[in-house]
Amino acid sequence: MSETTTDTTTGTAADTTTGTDAGTTTGADPAADTTTGTGADTSTGTDAGIETGTGTVVVELRGRVAVVTVTRPEVRNALNVGVLDGIEAALDACERRADVDAVVFTGAGEKSFVAGADISQLVGYTLQDGLRARMQRLWDRIQDLELPTIAAVNGVALGGGNELAMSCDIRIAADRARFGLPEAGLGILPGAGGTQRLSRLVGLGRAQEMILTGRIIDAEEALRIGLVTSVVPPEELLDAALGTAGTILAKGPLAVRLAKLVVRGGAETDQRTGLLLERLAQSLLYAADEKAEGASAFLEKRPARFRDA
Repeated sequence: MSETTTDTTTGTAADTTTGTDAGTTTGADPAADTTTGTGADTSTGTDAGIETGTGTVVVELRGRVAVVTVTRPEVRNALNVGVLDGIEAALDACERRADVDAVVFTGAGEKSFVAGADISQLVGYTLQDGLRARMQRLWDRIQDLELPTIAAVNGVALGGGNELAMSCDIRIAADRARFGLPEAGLGILPGAGGTQRLSRLVGLGRAQEMILTGRIIDAEEALRIGLVTSVVPPEELLDAALGTAGTILAKGPLAVRLAKLVVRGGAETDQRTGLLLERLAQSLLYAADEKAEGASAFLEKRPARFRDA
């Protein structure tokens, strides 16, 4: 467990990212950043944080939920190599630890969830950077994580920040949140999954309109078109995310993991193949101990104790 430390990360000028009046964001991968630090423990509960090896991402445990926070509020939580390193380290730790069963992603401060990558670094990107696609691969890893993931979108989520949110299973937004993929205005496209995930969430027509125009939408519109699942006041956001995680964790853990796998897999294939995935997953669950516990608990009118099964 890490000790509480101060984040001394510095970034580029604030007007190189979108999230307030100046600038635009990009979902492209950030270039090299030499900033390093130590993981900070900002836990307000009984559990300490998880070491990430950078000062740009902190992780605290809330019961069995890891809350991963991007901590660059001075540059609207813009993505750089230090942030990507920190998120990768957090995922490594969450997958390794037996006491983590869900992950919540959020941003520090009141203005931004993640405002995208620092545009001042864009000029140096090359063909090799595009093919390397580190951010796309990292967001893919979040989508493929066996643990349920929730984005608690506390503010602006543009470019790579919006793509991070879309890679999560569930998105809950503060009512001040804004969403967009404005990369076309920079002569590039959303390259961390935005061209693929947005249309799967909101439909092809709306996705084309948002990507081609770069239009930024508010939380209420995001809710209406299906980009987020709920909108709450900012002061209730983290509790809402943790409450949703708690509801999921009360279910059978194997059932949750297989349901996530089947829903995701089925969405990317034809219905007949998806139904086959469903049938196979259900067969595994019928043979698992937690099915017996769930059925017994229901018949005995008591809460299920899946983790003892």
